[in-house]
Amino acid sequence: MSTKQTVTLNNGVQMPLAGFGVFQVDPKSCEGTVSAALASGYRLLDTASSYQNEEAVGAAIAASGIPRSELFVTTKAFVHQMGYEKTKAAFYESLSKLKLDYLDLYLIHMPFGDYYGSWRALEELYQQGLIRAIGVSNFLPDRIIDLCANATVIPAVNQIEIHPFYQRQDELELLRSYGICAQAWAPFAEGMNHVFINPVLSKIAARLGKSVAQVILRWDLQRGVAVISKTVRPERMAENQALWDFELSAEDMAAIATLDLGRPQMLDPRKPSEVRRIYDYMKNPVLTSLS
Repeated sequence: MSTKQTVTLNNGVQMPLAGFGVFQVDPKSCEGTVSAALASGYRLLDTASSYQNEEAVGAAIAASGIPRSELFVTTKAFVHQMGYEKTKAAFYESLSKLKLDYLDLYLIHMPFGDYYGSWRALEELYQQGLIRAIGVSNFLPDRIIDLCANATVIPAVNQIEIHPFYQRQDELELLRSYGICAQAWAPFAEGMNHVFINPVLSKIAARLGKSVAQVILRWDLQRGVAVISKTVRPERMAENQALWDFELSAEDMAAIATLDLGRPQMLDPRKPSEVRRIYDYMKNPVLTSLS
């Protein structure tokens, strides 16, 4: 049974396998939520400029008293921040809001706009030591192949939609071939398809004496996928980190494989209506409208 709680990224940086995300966490309550997450033991925090709560995350970090070296902080540049100059400005703006001297991971949030110019900016900031690792989010295989073919620094992470209903096994193998770590956002599919009472997952959870959420997160880890979970309840925060004292069997993994619907359930970057929604978000951003 593997009890290793970090993954070594392709540049040697150690990243916690289980992190805490703040998508859709209201800025007014975000500081308290992040403080509770840190108190429960989380050390990887994931935010984004488009989440509008970087300042609250930074305030929680400052109030925690936890040494900066023990934390792993991720944020992202959104579509309207693409392009070399815009991304550099976005990086420093995020750094200022977070009240940090450097980032552990900085991601291009979506594969739209001049993200090649943005990648050059990320590479420079990485070489200057202002970011420990750089990566992307929501990049599909064709975009990964093309970016890697033109990059000086290969992305360390691709943060994508992964859950039992969208398992992306072929994509995971492609990412591994480049040494890119897959990181799952919304590993519980935001509760879609009645995931928490799914018969297959519930049966496995009951046998192991674990929750369905723990089974899902452990399933990800055993597939080599890092996870970002979100909850505002401290007891769930603790539960979602208790992943290291059990293991799913080959039969469990095979049973979960049958749940794969083979298509996105929340975000499809190739669907025209989704692309329009992403660009519309820039005009009228609301916390609940975008991953």
